Amino acid sequence: MNELKFEELLEAGCHFGHLKRKWNPKMAPYIFKEHNGIHVIDLQKTIVKADEAAAALKQMARSGKKVLFVCTKKQGKEVVAEMAKSVDMPFVTERWPGGMLTNFSTIRKAVKKMNSLDQLMHDKDFNNISKRERLQVQRERAKLDKNLGSIADLTRLPSALFVIDINKEHIAVAEARRLNIPTFALVDTNTNPELIDFPIPANDDASKSIAAILKHMCEAIQEGLNERMLDKDAQAEEAEAPVENAEEKPVEKKTRARRPRKSDDAPKAEKVAEAKPEEPKAE
Repeated sequence: MNELKFEELLEAGCHFGHLKRKWNPKMAPYIFKEHNGIHVIDLQKTIVKADEAAAALKQMARSGKKVLFVCTKKQGKEVVAEMAKSVDMPFVTERWPGGMLTNFSTIRKAVKKMNSLDQLMHDKDFNNISKRERLQVQRERAKLDKNLGSIADLTRLPSALFVIDINKEHIAVAEARRLNIPTFALVDTNTNPELIDFPIPANDDASKSIAAILKHMCEAIQEGLNERMLDKDAQAEEAEAPVENAEEKPVEKKTRARRPRKSDDAPKAEKVAEAKPEEPKAE
């Protein structure tokens, strides 16, 4: 996993905060100074917090857990979708469906409906129905795919949430907190970092800033996935090893000769005595 460099964050504009009048006082520990009425974020603390978040995400990926990325703002939609796809993680870049976490069973029903519409559209009899009905099915399928297509493979609740703007995605953060799901987020100077388990102080409005932080996070996730694959290969080799040893010829055991017991010798002595002729007595 590559280390975050101060120069890269500075070039991406991660240090730019909001106007002083829009700040949240709870962000004071992460603010370096004020310049021309704008707060400047301390990038040294950004690097520390980003490394902590990356280590936690790496461990989750190594355990086979899913992280849901959430960003519905225009500046970060494409970046988040591209980064999440690169590590095979679910993401939400359109409107956050209310109750997606707290009412997850209903969302799964909608995903199943989308799959049933796919089967219907590939059926031979689909062309036999009226044109109006076909258009209705296609529009409904497109709508479901737009909102839920990126989470179609999410069969259970995610193990963590990575949010870009917690003010805009306050519903997603509230649902995750209610279900005790760990949250990771970019926190700007106008947000409350105490709502997040792993806050990363950085500019959440510029696409370059979002890309710089997400790249570091996705590299950590990819490293965790690679280690998981290596662990699986090692376990498979260990499982095959006993089978190979079992095919070897068994070692023959040497049996020790059994010594006769006294009870076994007694009958033999009696038989010898009976067979021996009697000596003639002297007259």
